Amino acid sequence: MEKALCFDSMEHETVRCNLCRHHCTIADGGRGICKVRENRSGQLYALVSGLLVAEHIDPIEKKPLYHVLPGSRSYSIASVGCNFHCQHCQNADIAKYDDQGTGHMPGRPIPSAELVHRAAAGGCRSIAYTYTEPTVWFEYALETARIAAEAGLYNIFVTNGYISSEALGMIAPVLHAANIDLKGFTNNFYRRVCGAQLNEVLDCIRDYRRRGIWIEITTLVIPGENDDAEQLHGIARFIADELGPDTPWHISRFFPCYQMQQHPPTPISSLELALEAGDRAGLKYIYEGNVAHGREQTVCPGCGAVVIGRSGYTVTRLNLKDGSCGSCGKPIAGIWG
Repeated sequence: MEKALCFDSMEHETVRCNLCRHHCTIADGGRGICKVRENRSGQLYALVSGLLVAEHIDPIEKKPLYHVLPGSRSYSIASVGCNFHCQHCQNADIAKYDDQGTGHMPGRPIPSAELVHRAAAGGCRSIAYTYTEPTVWFEYALETARIAAEAGLYNIFVTNGYISSEALGMIAPVLHAANIDLKGFTNNFYRRVCGAQLNEVLDCIRDYRRRGIWIEITTLVIPGENDDAEQLHGIARFIADELGPDTPWHISRFFPCYQMQQHPPTPISSLELALEAGDRAGLKYIYEGNVAHGREQTVCPGCGAVVIGRSGYTVTRLNLKDGSCGSCGKPIAGIWG
């Protein structure tokens, strides 16, 4: 536990947390929506700072990031907690941990410097802050990212896109890339399914873009929730118009989980509708996830040659030369190292 960043003290020992776009007002003894930031006598504390609940060495393609250091390994870490309440959460056991009455915060105390050492020892070129929502364990992520950058490692957020502009400005100098979920394209969907607001997510994504952080967008297509043509075309147009057509869009197939056990898996027709939306919007790099034999190759938009070949999370071909297509020389957007 350590004193939190990004909060304002108010009257009657109340605080306003400014870490994310919920801007929770928290009374003495209370916690924010994320359940891991607590007001103690008018001071806000980060309860999970320095507590590691998950670590793994992953292919960077698993984040998914297809235009960042292809074929490299990423040291993936997490603390508990999340500021969303997604009904389809795939990591609910750590994002929505059970702390009923116990006051116990899961995790092992591991210093940031040790995390960076483990990443380097594992042959990783990056650290990914992932599995839960890295925004809510911001102090831990920020300290680790600063040490990692000094050691020559890249830093990656896998995030729901709800961090405040204040907090993003603090970590932006050492944050190189992010995969951001754009989960739907109506405020009704975001309020009902995720407990958030669409306009705040869109503003946050724009903020990442303005700060020069490499972005890839992921949309989990859920039957009956966000798979209608209006939402899919809206997402595709937003990416093309506001982030640029070079921004990769990962379209992922849903399978029943957490509180959406009764929903069927995404039909292939819904993925095809999303692909059509992306193509019509002029997106150059569209990928399918959680589906066999889906679109997973990076193809040069100039000559059509396969620039990065993949089979699942394995890179099978790398036809890049100085960040350009090895066949025709057209620049390919991304972070190539």
